[in-house]
Amino acid sequence: MEQVIIDGFLINPGDISWRPIEDLGPLMVYSSTPRELLAQRLADARMVYTNRQVFKRELFATCPRLEYIGLFATGHNAIDLAAADEFGVTVCNVPSYSSYAVAQNTIALLLAIAGNTARLSGHVKSGGWNHAEDPVIQTMPLLELYGKTIGLIGFGEIARVVADIALALGMRVLYYRRNPDPSAEKPGVSYASLAQLAAQSDVISLHCPLTHQTRGMIDAGFLAQMKDGAILINTARGPILNEADVSAALDSGKLYGAGVDVLSKEPPAPDNPLVANPRCIVTPHISWTPKETRIRLVWRVAENARAYLAGRPINVVNNPKVK
Repeated sequence: MEQVIIDGFLINPGDISWRPIEDLGPLMVYSSTPRELLAQRLADARMVYTNRQVFKRELFATCPRLEYIGLFATGHNAIDLAAADEFGVTVCNVPSYSSYAVAQNTIALLLAIAGNTARLSGHVKSGGWNHAEDPVIQTMPLLELYGKTIGLIGFGEIARVVADIALALGMRVLYYRRNPDPSAEKPGVSYASLAQLAAQSDVISLHCPLTHQTRGMIDAGFLAQMKDGAILINTARGPILNEADVSAALDSGKLYGAGVDVLSKEPPAPDNPLVANPRCIVTPHISWTPKETRIRLVWRVAENARAYLAGRPINVVNNPKVK
């Protein structure tokens, strides 16, 4: 089989078409693949497409025909790129396909916290709000975001869309990245050091990749630098947070609330502290999944593959040896 989609369910549970990839050659689609079946299903594959499957060196060694991995994702931390280089496998990702969708869910989480949306709706549906002076409603306060400061850690395309929405809400925007970008600054948007951002932000939203430097960076030490009563949003990668420390900060009131679309382990373990914490809103890693976004993703993955087949690969994230 020339082409194999090894874990297609999250991309296409049946509501969109694989046609852009099918047009490139024979295609086998698996909704998911248990680890023990990976080598078997990839044994004859020349090109494989994956969303979250982990590719380690030992897997590359069992796939002699494999020459191309197309990621249904921007991040590529699930792929051992050094092993891909060694075995001559080109790996391509899809940058920027979900910028608006992820920014949308980032702001949705923030608005849900500021508006106490879930608790107020639950109160009404359970029979509350049966008279105008309902005292329970007063125990579910709302926050006005106008005039507050949002700090963005990482300032790629997603964060820049978040910044534009925050400006429209009347917020001030600070951003931190390792290399400041003066061209990104405009009225209401300015660079800050990480310490300045922590100390000045009423809301902190994460938009950085998961690296050795960022893994666990939001820990007790960082949280201690933040404003009392700040809000934390994470739509980047779960392991950027020390989840136990964040949960403790929510319990103590150091954090007013948190909203996360990603966790350190997905699906979460039963004892995940953020899932259990009533002050944290958790969505199941769905920021990138609107139908329109997934259609765009399939087309972009097909464009990457078409460019590779034409001998002009694009969006390559490694340096493969020539087979």
